[in-house]
Amino acid sequence: MRARVLALAVIAAVVMSVAARPARGQGAGSPLAPTGTLRAVFLGTNPVHARVDARTGAITGPVADLVAELARRLGLPYQLIPAPNAAAVIGQMKAGTADIGFLAYEAARAEEVDFAAGFAVMFSTYLVRRDSPLQTVTDADRQGIRVGAVKGQSQEIYLSANLKQARVQPFPAQPPDQELRRMLVAGELDAFGMNQQRAEDAVAATGTALRVVAGSYLDAEQSFVVNKGEHDKAAELRRFADDVRRSGFIEASIARAKLAGVKVAPAR
Repeated sequence: MRARVLALAVIAAVVMSVAARPARGQGAGSPLAPTGTLRAVFLGTNPVHARVDARTGAITGPVADLVAELARRLGLPYQLIPAPNAAAVIGQMKAGTADIGFLAYEAARAEEVDFAAGFAVMFSTYLVRRDSPLQTVTDADRQGIRVGAVKGQSQEIYLSANLKQARVQPFPAQPPDQELRRMLVAGELDAFGMNQQRAEDAVAATGTALRVVAGSYLDAEQSFVVNKGEHDKAAELRRFADDVRRSGFIEASIARAKLAGVKVAPAR
């Protein structure tokens, strides 16, 4: 686990920087990029945002596509900054080392940043051992059921607040897939709550010992975020999000990334 966190920190330190092709747009006059480079921070551990190649550092997925398109329209270069968790995304925003960010909406986060525009809705489910009696997400809230989740992630926040009988065990970071397999097969946990794509990845990485249960207990909207009170930035991002939603750009990006349990966020 420590090695994974260290690797992510190294990747985050070596920020991906790409020169955008000049295009019609506001350029350096845009409130989105006061330094002349559009700097975007996202959850580097969330495949619904993007996937970071551990070997090359290449970043692909919806966030990468959205930032590249926005920078192209502005006629500016851009930087993609992977962060290990939501607190780090917010920290980069507050420190002024990122201009825009990406997070799932959550009330406590909305006290620290402004949610400007949704781009995707992410489904949440449970990873369980293959022979688990849990078949749907509603089966998990039973006496004696132990549910793991990563502290501070949308799933943990929701489950800790809403499960009435099951016990939630928070983890400080996402366990490696093989460790999840070991804990679930050994009966140390009955289920692990996470977004559906991450759960599908874990099943693919661990063979036939695990499966994903049916349904979603939390549909979390993924959104552009800006610092509190940055109304001009928020308005520009809303216009951009509305346009790429209508054009089918977001839908095509989700399909290209082959994401499970993700749909385009509705217009607001």
